Amino acid sequence: RALAALPNPPVQPDSGEFDSQAWRTAFGPTVMAGAPSALSQPERQALRKALLGLLPWRKGPFDLHGVYVDAEWRSDRKWARLAQHIDLAGRRVLDVGCGNGYYGWRMLAAGAAGVTGIDPNPLFALQHAAVCLFLPEAARSRNVVLPLRLENIAPAEERFDAVFSMGVIYHRRDPAGHVQALAAHARDDALLVLESLIVQGDPLQPRHRYAGMSNVYLVPNVPLLLDWIRASGFSRPELVNVSTTTPDEQRATDWMPFHSLADTLDPTDPTRTVEGYPAPRRAVIIARK
Repeated sequence: RALAALPNPPVQPDSGEFDSQAWRTAFGPTVMAGAPSALSQPERQALRKALLGLLPWRKGPFDLHGVYVDAEWRSDRKWARLAQHIDLAGRRVLDVGCGNGYYGWRMLAAGAAGVTGIDPNPLFALQHAAVCLFLPEAARSRNVVLPLRLENIAPAEERFDAVFSMGVIYHRRDPAGHVQALAAHARDDALLVLESLIVQGDPLQPRHRYAGMSNVYLVPNVPLLLDWIRASGFSRPELVNVSTTTPDEQRATDWMPFHSLADTLDPTDPTRTVEGYPAPRRAVIIARK
């Protein structure tokens, strides 16, 4: 119903390809589609109302014909931490746990030949479909989001040149098996980008919840992540970034008005979660198949 309520988008020019500068301009820190002048004020108000019907927007930001979608995560910050360490030129990418496809647009701007994103939440595929309404076919056909789990797809004969798993592994009951499944979809010399919550010291198995999340089964330390990666056939794993997640990067907004990070930290000690665990820290590791 929310998709049906979107105003009919203006016809998008489509020459079949975008030059690299056009990709970088459209798919920068804020993924942009359309121009404010292309819609009347009532149409833009209808667009905002329809997009709000697809709450919650977890990843972003987006700017769709002048409607700024201020998502819960400032996903541009995570991308900035890893982009300088990878080369996606000409690569076919599998993005596992892709959400609404935000990172897929950033990957295209970085030179990827195409991105296949998978995420089991159908809402995120609908958000992606809403964004695609305002983009030409040359863009839509290169960043696809499918409502699937990794275990729902069999490795194809022609495998991917890069596999991404960002913010997924600690939600898996078998995290080592998750990395093995990533390897099964990666061709020789493929790039792996793995991003995860981490702890210092011993790995953490939350008793019930971690930072308000009920589906966190194991928060690893960096050595354990590196062991899983090596055991799966990837080589030369390199820790390229460790950062502390702050309420400035993950927060409630009009586009995700529910509990967010600030609500899950101890109000008397922001270095701890409300459950008494260390506050979220995240690591990015890259490797080769």
